[in-house]
Amino acid sequence: MTSVSVSYEMRRQLNTIRTMDGYRSIDALLADLVREHKLAKMNGELDKLRAHVKEIADVNADHLVERLNLAPFKV
Repeated sequence: MTSVSVSYEMRRQLNTIRTMDGYRSIDALLADLVREHKLAKMNGELDKLRAHVKEIADVNADHLVERLNLAPFKV
């Protein structure tokens, strides 16, 4: 295992999970868990970005140009 210090009970639980899921080592198990966590977090961010893009796509371009023409500065 890596240089992280863990209790006997935690090592026993990790070894049980490792064995049940067919991982060769605890390091491989932990690496896969970290990867899955990162993917889930990125999927959440991707959903937020899709929502923002949808909001932008719903903007009426003609109305926006009309509003910009009313601006007190040259556009």
